[in-house]
Amino acid sequence: MAEDELKLLGMWASPFAIRVRMMLEEKGLSYEYIEQDLLNKSELLLKHNPIHKKVPVLIHGNRDICESLVILQYIDEKWSKTGPPILPIDPYDRAIARFWAMYIDDKLLPSFIGFMKATTEEAKAEKIADTRTALELLEGAFKKCSAGKDFFGGDSIGYLDVTLGSQLGWIETAERISGAKLLDEAKVPLLVDWAKRFLTLNCAKKTLPTVEQLEKYARELQVTRWKVATAN
Repeated sequence: MAEDELKLLGMWASPFAIRVRMMLEEKGLSYEYIEQDLLNKSELLLKHNPIHKKVPVLIHGNRDICESLVILQYIDEKWSKTGPPILPIDPYDRAIARFWAMYIDDKLLPSFIGFMKATTEEAKAEKIADTRTALELLEGAFKKCSAGKDFFGGDSIGYLDVTLGSQLGWIETAERISGAKLLDEAKVPLLVDWAKRFLTLNCAKKTLPTVEQLEKYARELQVTRWKVATAN
């Protein structure tokens, strides 16, 4: 494999893989995308991520980089002269961006995905409330990080934009399945406007699945979980 050749192991519905694809597209980097079946993991995936055995994995020459947020930082540092920076230049701003990225993955994502896994109405209501709370806190984060500009990253998208933007399809899917409004203009108007801008970007158009595809996939997963739970 050539020293600078890039390959990305991903799965079409994974927001973690999607965010890496978004940034590779935004940076204009040439790469080969290799779709993975996570129910039947390939030898390629097991070889390049033997610890967690999950996507995404960026293969750069003979180097393996795992975990989406780590991959984004690697891309930022390796191709620092290609396009705008992914992370802020100021150390404090970088720390704040890292904090909110972890919050998105640790709090927001589990709340709306948890709704789709919930089996009781009480559990579903709790997860919807958790999602709304997380989004309201991110509304404040956007106001601070963007400093009145269009994106978390300012004039151009960056670390937090792709971290949250990769989940927009899943948030809308959760809205459809639950019937509850999560990105509510009355509650999070800045995020609603940000999401509209983000979805017009080429990197979003090229990488985000349609909500119809995600909803079909989510409902198939729900049926599968029900069959497993009721199996003798």
